[in-house]
Amino acid sequence: MSHIRVSAVSYLNSKPFIYGLERSEILKNIELSIDSPAKCARKLLGNEADIGLVPVAILPRLSNYEIISDYCIGAIGPVTSVKLYSQTPLKDIKSILLDHQSYTSVALTQILAKSFWHIDPEWIQAEEGFEQKISGTVAGVVIGDRTFELNDKFGHQYDLSEEWRLFTGLPFVFACWVTTKKLPVDFINSFNNALTKGIEAISVLSEEIRKTARYKVDVYKYLSQNISYKFDREKHKGLELFLNYLSQK
Repeated sequence: MSHIRVSAVSYLNSKPFIYGLERSEILKNIELSIDSPAKCARKLLGNEADIGLVPVAILPRLSNYEIISDYCIGAIGPVTSVKLYSQTPLKDIKSILLDHQSYTSVALTQILAKSFWHIDPEWIQAEEGFEQKISGTVAGVVIGDRTFELNDKFGHQYDLSEEWRLFTGLPFVFACWVTTKKLPVDFINSFNNALTKGIEAISVLSEEIRKTARYKVDVYKYLSQNISYKFDREKHKGLELFLNYLSQK
């Protein structure tokens, strides 16, 4: 079997997956790249990857796909790393800068704005460094590890997973493992087993990260409590509802 191209996300929340893959026999059969969520999406859409940990907002853009894992990047309540930051309350926001690294969180913000917050801001596609422009009535959606540095810098912050939970009563799925190819069942099982080993090693991994990297977050709490990896029935319901709202945009 030729090497299967796998695109994984570069954020802290994906490290258990990468940890499991890199310590599994399956590593010999894959070509693993570490990318931003938006790049993972572009690679799968452009046939530059066979498997991607992709933002769920791109699923309607795939003509044929399969979700191949029991795991996802999800959250039951506050995720802490996907937020809308503002200096003003929601009702006073005039425009929102949209994170260039994101598809799903941008769509989620727009759904919440229309159907839950009942605000109608101007939407601005943001570029690198846009976090510095969040000021006055200009808010911004920020995702990933950059949020850890921003949590004490703005008067108002809205955790998008928590807001979705308040809106729908359901957990939220940000990304899942997707393929557009017909892959051998044995490979999919081995892939899933590798991910399982990574999730089961979160305690060990968190300690390794603590010794080698500095994050302004409790890594173990973030990976074991804020991120919810099991792609269970409730998350499938949450994803189905999100995709339904997405189809109405």
